[in-house]
Amino acid sequence: MILRAAMTAAAVLAFVLPAMAQTGKATGAMLRGLDKVSGTPIDFSMKVGDTVELGRLRVTLGECRYPTDNPSGDAYAWLVVRDGNDDNTTFEGWMIASSPALNALDHQRYDVWVLRCTTD
Repeated sequence: MILRAAMTAAAVLAFVLPAMAQTGKATGAMLRGLDKVSGTPIDFSMKVGDTVELGRLRVTLGECRYPTDNPSGDAYAWLVVRDGNDDNTTFEGWMIASSPALNALDHQRYDVWVLRCTTD
């Protein structure tokens, strides 16, 4: 499990770090959540620092970055996801809009992924 987490972190860093040198910081992000039991997708907008509840999950947006040469292009968001009132973190890390499976939330009921950064 530790080796898998280290390999995933290395893959994300190899993909994200070169691109982050040429990115701008956004004030928020648009995310999509999916309740896998009911099949209901939910789009929600967040400001940096906000926490949104999606069913039992609490999703906090730490940062959102986008390519400066293509503002409507790929988004990279730092998310912290907690399950219910538990202080244990279910997910913490960068999610990439174009590659949501690269560093995905592993939850039995919910999926969450980044759609794009927002600047308003």
